[in-house]
Amino acid sequence: MLILNRSRLKLSSIKHLRRLTTSNPRRIEDEGDWFYSSEWWDDNGNTVFRSVSDKGNGVVSVVASHSSRPNESQWYKTENWLGQRYAELRPRSEQNVSFRILGYQWRTLRFNDDTRQSTAKVMTAYNESDPGSIFLMQQAHCLAVPYLKSMISAGLTSLSCNCDMLSSVYGKTSMKVLCIGHGGGSLPLFLACKIPGAMIDIVEIDPVVISASTQAMGFPSYSIMKKHGERSHSKPNLTDKVIWNGIHERLFLYEADAEQFITESTNIYDMVFVDAYDGDDIFPRKLWDPDSTFLKALGERVHPEHGTVVVNLHSDIDIVGESLLPMGKYVSQVCKAYKKVLLDDFESISGLAFTVHAPWVCNASLVVSRGFRNGTCDTVLNTLISKSLEVENTLNLPFSCLQYIKRGLMFVD
Repeated sequence: MLILNRSRLKLSSIKHLRRLTTSNPRRIEDEGDWFYSSEWWDDNGNTVFRSVSDKGNGVVSVVASHSSRPNESQWYKTENWLGQRYAELRPRSEQNVSFRILGYQWRTLRFNDDTRQSTAKVMTAYNESDPGSIFLMQQAHCLAVPYLKSMISAGLTSLSCNCDMLSSVYGKTSMKVLCIGHGGGSLPLFLACKIPGAMIDIVEIDPVVISASTQAMGFPSYSIMKKHGERSHSKPNLTDKVIWNGIHERLFLYEADAEQFITESTNIYDMVFVDAYDGDDIFPRKLWDPDSTFLKALGERVHPEHGTVVVNLHSDIDIVGESLLPMGKYVSQVCKAYKKVLLDDFESISGLAFTVHAPWVCNASLVVSRGFRNGTCDTVLNTLISKSLEVENTLNLPFSCLQYIKRGLMFVD
């Protein structure tokens, strides 16, 4: 067994990794499947971004490594798509513009060279008429790590149990989402692409992390906001429009402290994702203390009828053999704090809290969701299973939503 200290993505067992990377060849539709983790987990990549943070994250770097998918024989499909997008935006242009792909890479954001904060797949391409116009595009459909899939599966399933999420998927109604912690931006970008009605606020305290994601990990720079609610860029450039039109307009990336942001906000959020760890791999106490200003303010900003909060947690007890993650004292305290402040302290609000475990890594997803009425554990579990299949099919997820819902589900007392 191997548990890597100070690793944002903690392996539960090196045996699991070896078993996946040496298995017989098989057809895998999900480009972010853990089968490919050996391509980005090692330390043989090239550093493409490096800067020192003064926000507690130490040295922030981005390391690039080769991605085997998609195969070069398939690149022409994306090149044609880029050309079509350009023609749609510039219909009067007499120039027949072609785009060419240079390749695909895994890009991993690290703190202090040893903490893997996040990983994303990035495409590098250029406009043939302007060879110097090299640009990066993060592959929004590809989630490289299991805990992100766990957060999204458990969160969207719980939300859909208590509200009409389909109308947001079809773009008929808006869904307000808040992401505390940005990293490489995989989670908000995935949601923005899959749910046309999603309006996503992202809060990141470290400007170096924001620079790393937009300069080296292909996250749209048009999303960056000023403190007074205006875009840092008055309008997106043509390349950004080609690859992100209809998506980056719904992403709002703020450089801010989470506590200050939530106390000053007047928004009511349908969903909140909390995934905020520093360079020492510590989840700040002020983001989970039941008496903290942050948590109390969050309780007022989450929709009273169906608001759902999802928190990424690291296990505080080692795994024994093949068993599931136990819930140690620290994780238990965080779970009880969120349940108390978001549910128990509001007499008129019903709901439930539960955790599920992400396979292959030492992470658990805490879900606190309003709207659930009293019911037996079996009834609730059956509802979650049914809705997970609906979410998976509606969003056309590249992975099994059900797999992450039923893995070690435990209700928080």
